[in-house]
Amino acid sequence: MQLKDIKSVYFIGAGGIGMSAIARYFLHQGLVVAGYDKTPTPLTESLCQEGMDIHFTDDVALIPEACKDVDTTLVVYTPAIPSSHSELTFYRDHGFELQKRAQVLGTLAEAHKALCVAGTHGKTTTSAMLAHIMYESAPRCNAFLGGISKNYGTNYLLSDSEYVVLEADEYDRSFHWLHPWISVITAVDADHLDIYGTEEAYRESFRHYTTLIREGGALVIHEGVELTPAVGAGVKVYEYGEQGGDFHAENVVIDNGEITFDFISPLGDIPQVSLGQPIPINIDNGVAAMAVAQLSGCTPKEIKQAMATFGGVDRRFDFKVRTPRHVLLSDYAHHPKEIFQSARSLRELYKDRKITVIFQPHLYTRTRDFYKDFAASLSLLDEVILCDIYPAREEPIPGVSERLIYDHLGAGVRKQCIRRADVLDFVRSRDFDVLLILGAGDLDNEVPQIAQLILDKER
Repeated sequence: MQLKDIKSVYFIGAGGIGMSAIARYFLHQGLVVAGYDKTPTPLTESLCQEGMDIHFTDDVALIPEACKDVDTTLVVYTPAIPSSHSELTFYRDHGFELQKRAQVLGTLAEAHKALCVAGTHGKTTTSAMLAHIMYESAPRCNAFLGGISKNYGTNYLLSDSEYVVLEADEYDRSFHWLHPWISVITAVDADHLDIYGTEEAYRESFRHYTTLIREGGALVIHEGVELTPAVGAGVKVYEYGEQGGDFHAENVVIDNGEITFDFISPLGDIPQVSLGQPIPINIDNGVAAMAVAQLSGCTPKEIKQAMATFGGVDRRFDFKVRTPRHVLLSDYAHHPKEIFQSARSLRELYKDRKITVIFQPHLYTRTRDFYKDFAASLSLLDEVILCDIYPAREEPIPGVSERLIYDHLGAGVRKQCIRRADVLDFVRSRDFDVLLILGAGDLDNEVPQIAQLILDKER
């Protein structure tokens, strides 16, 4: 089915952050857009307000009639949806055009120069930062982001630019549908071993991804990444890093809640860059974003101004309370290396304060594969509160629980396991100095109430 033939689009798993960006694209095209999701969220509420028809019960009878025409309806689904899902089964059995989210994204990107950010971690912040630089500069851009940009209040940006900024997701090899003009690779630390099986297969997937970069394009890869790119002819390869590589930072100053550094580049240095979201890990993310923006024609003045005004992304080192007495932040980090970076950044920002983390592990397989690494990263903090595992698409695995992490935490760490359902009561019963809500599950849904409980303690 050609895009021009589509009159309605139906999303199975409509509320996913990546799915919702594509849904917004089709809404902007004036098509009928509807879908199913398991539970209502602020994101699904926003989509409904924008004109999307979403229901929350797996029931074919609830599918709008406009989305039952096999000749004009495109069905988009996420791999997280089980094959037994009745609506998915209905569409499959009746011969509808079914495409994964990544396949649709790849099709939409074909008409543009795709600026893609891939890697185990840092994708969302780096791509949002890049999109902000591009969108505020002369080249402009479109963007499909993996998080809600605080600058724009959305995960989708539209313009008449030839560029599109994308988060290139390695889950289920989704990024193999893309053909980047320029791509960043932030890291290839093993993840999603339920899909890939081995670390070698995971890295091989990234190697194949590098073959998809268009002729005349570029790869910007973090120094030290255990990957030998296999780029085609005419593709330039650059390294970047916080301290080394073709693009890097020098003269970093972290002082009084502000971070500045000099951006060193083969295309021309930019002195005294100020981070609008002054978090140490954003030096690395910023260097990658600025490198791609510079390669895409943004000027030093445009880059510098945009970096200073970057507001961050929801659930990425996201401050909710920041007073002299209390700090509360939420972070989506759910891989040991991501947690290490969050913990390290918090330690740099709050050297002399007690830091407590409430962590909800995400997936039984990830916990099974990395529980020792989780424990090592979490042990950088003073107190660790572990909730029961968020299963997402998985069934329980015998012997796998949050206790695996608990039992391997450092000897000096104060630790406790609590039920996810008891988190609000736990916060209500305690006072905190710096509190971090961590993980990719549903614990973030409680953050507004947690923030209010903490603010109540200010009185």
